[in-house]
Amino acid sequence: MSVSESSLHNYELFDPDVRLMLRVRDDDAAAFEELVLRYQTRLVSIMQHLVAVRDQAEDLAQEVFLRVYRARKRYRPDAKFATWLFTIANNVASNANRSQSRRREVHASNSPGDGSAGIPLEQLAVAASGAMPARRLDKVERAEIVRQAVTSLNERQRMALLLSKFEGMSYAEIAESMGLTIQATKSLLSRARDNLRVLLEPYIEDGLRPSGGLDNDS
Repeated sequence: MSVSESSLHNYELFDPDVRLMLRVRDDDAAAFEELVLRYQTRLVSIMQHLVAVRDQAEDLAQEVFLRVYRARKRYRPDAKFATWLFTIANNVASNANRSQSRRREVHASNSPGDGSAGIPLEQLAVAASGAMPARRLDKVERAEIVRQAVTSLNERQRMALLLSKFEGMSYAEIAESMGLTIQATKSLLSRARDNLRVLLEPYIEDGLRPSGGLDNDS
């Protein structure tokens, strides 16, 4: 068995979602429904932090699953299923944001929304910044502050951070999902954490709202 064949066998053997997707490739509708159930909430959550609007996030998540189904006959288990799925999600979100920019339909709201995103943003931000706030704020206010800080990161930094902290992906898996080298992924995550730390300094040190306004173009 070649190295490539061995790798394919390992993913099929150890990743239950890969096994489900192989059933989808064979037109098993129940397997596809199971994958949607397993990933829909997580996918909508990440999409919401990339496009900021809940309804659009749900539509984009459906677009991702549609692409998964359309690509089923070409599927090869040469990565974890989650890595493959979030590669598609990254492309869909990037295309949506580019299209939105062209139409100049900028959504500037940083409100906490309906609270159903599912990502523990305060935990994510504190873990990324490496510090604890000096004093506690109201829970809703605190969530808004952290959401504002995460949303202020650019799309690539936000995606890398969410995949790292929320999906628990390795550098290699994030690199594959985002089409980067491992070193570029490490640098991207380092910049994301640094920028998040700067944004959260007023909150961490004095319990104040972050001022925003980062130059984070990479």
